[in-house]
Amino acid sequence: MKRRIAAAVLACALMTSCAARPTEPVKAPEDLEARPVIAYVPLDDRPDNVERVVYLAESVGYALEMPELDLYRTRLDGQPLNGNGTQCGDPWALYQWVLAQEAAGCDRYILSLDQLHSGGLVASRSASGYECSLPDGGTAQVHSMLDALLTALSADKNNLVWLLDSVMRLAPTVGYEGGTLDEYNQIRAFGALPRRTLEGQALNLESIDEGYWWGPDGEDLRSQAKEAGAYETALQHVRSRERKLTLSYVVQDTLAQPGYENFRLLIGIDDSSLEDCIQKNEIAFLRQGLRVDADLAFKAVARMYLDESGGLMNGTAAVRYFGGTEDQPACDYDFQPLEVIMEEHFRFFGLEAAEPAEAVLQVLVLTQPEDDAQREAYCTQLLQALQECRKDNRPVVLIDAGNGRYGTAFHDRLTKEIELGWLLSYAGFLDMAIVTGTALSHGAARLAVLQRGGGDEAMERAFGKTLVDSVIKDFCYKNVVREDLLAYIRNDLGGDPNNFWVPDISREDLLARLKDGMDEAAEDVIRNFERSNLLVSLAPSYLSSSYAERGWGGVALEDYCFPWDRAFEIGMDIWLGDFMEPHKQILGVYYK
Repeated sequence: MKRRIAAAVLACALMTSCAARPTEPVKAPEDLEARPVIAYVPLDDRPDNVERVVYLAESVGYALEMPELDLYRTRLDGQPLNGNGTQCGDPWALYQWVLAQEAAGCDRYILSLDQLHSGGLVASRSASGYECSLPDGGTAQVHSMLDALLTALSADKNNLVWLLDSVMRLAPTVGYEGGTLDEYNQIRAFGALPRRTLEGQALNLESIDEGYWWGPDGEDLRSQAKEAGAYETALQHVRSRERKLTLSYVVQDTLAQPGYENFRLLIGIDDSSLEDCIQKNEIAFLRQGLRVDADLAFKAVARMYLDESGGLMNGTAAVRYFGGTEDQPACDYDFQPLEVIMEEHFRFFGLEAAEPAEAVLQVLVLTQPEDDAQREAYCTQLLQALQECRKDNRPVVLIDAGNGRYGTAFHDRLTKEIELGWLLSYAGFLDMAIVTGTALSHGAARLAVLQRGGGDEAMERAFGKTLVDSVIKDFCYKNVVREDLLAYIRNDLGGDPNNFWVPDISREDLLARLKDGMDEAAEDVIRNFERSNLLVSLAPSYLSSSYAERGWGGVALEDYCFPWDRAFEIGMDIWLGDFMEPHKQILGVYYK
């Protein structure tokens, strides 16, 4: 008994006097002047399309060059307009910006077609015309403008160009150009109706346009829309779809011509459905010539790096699911079952499926629970597998596909029992086409870096920011703080969580509430990171003698913001201290 008491006293002493003293976060900008530059036109200004893409690019040795924010920003109804006098980005100014990058000698591009065609993803869901406004008051045809841009980029055979496109979702955006929730529900119901399946020669633009209005057995969907009082909104939506699909086809047709061998096209399925809906024939039409993907910018950056670096030296990977529903779509917005989504991503990144004992990379996925009574058991099984991987030094990509069904319990246990800073990547929430792409984009890219001996200091810090950003926003904001803010906005401020301008509410009070909530919610997670080790090398092969780690330094979060002035997502600045000698484990906790 005395020995047990002494051990407990020793443990307390270690926790209080020998705990890691993390290095102070460094706020000086990284020196990226000597890095290869990617000219990047984002889909819009949400953090997943900006900050997270910047972190990933820098973590694999690139520097991202982007236009001014005002040129690609989306504004919801009632919010201040952009410099071009609209709620969307400025396609003409972006067109000129890309040409300027080409004139300056850039040879790597990742370009969102929705931004260049329409001014962003949200705008692409409502635009119905083919004209782009010019500064002198004139107009230009958007497809002609883009054709000229692609022709200019194709003239330099050293250019590598990734184009990002999308299949339009089932309904436009609420709170943009006057769109209401009732209209959204009407159009989504109309879009979800089954359509006649087109095949062979019938799978063409003209037949697809006509087929928007016909059910599988010849039902007249115009009549149904009129009876539901939704015909005019459905007509506008169909016109937007016709435009979107036509522009996608024009790009595909251009890239099929000689001279475009160094161009790549990814097409995301936006808000997809497994049912025979309005997207069905569009997807089949685009699949005829190209693979269809999702979560675009992450994938383009990761794949560009893999292609240029020679790919993975050993890309064996094992997927293990916990929860029992991997054979089903993970949520209402998934186009395919989780297993199928995973297989497609494996092919895209050059990962080779293997048994856990033989695989370099371990992909652990918590699915929605098949049996709610077994939720705790599913979490425990995954945590045990994660702890075994840590013990055996097997790098892990962790995916939470539970879609909120586990509440805060899973994240709480991860924070208490797992070394978060050691993960190769993490992603959760949203639909799984996005989440799986995010997790494997970062995981495959990081694995390739590690197999080449790791990155320089700037690459390591960028990777650290990527991991902190994904974990903190899921564990702390989406799962805890956001729920408090939603109630605070509605009940205390009398506002709308989806748009702080309609009615106009105090951003100062809201940001103060956000900061206080995040300071409290993130405290334990940050402490976990600061006591974690970072995997920094797996070179020259997957052998214990080649394995290397470093200790995390301090982590600081500052300057929280709401990029679209809504509560759905947040932005924040992340500062990291210098990495240290590896922390040592005592009683399951890591110390210096």
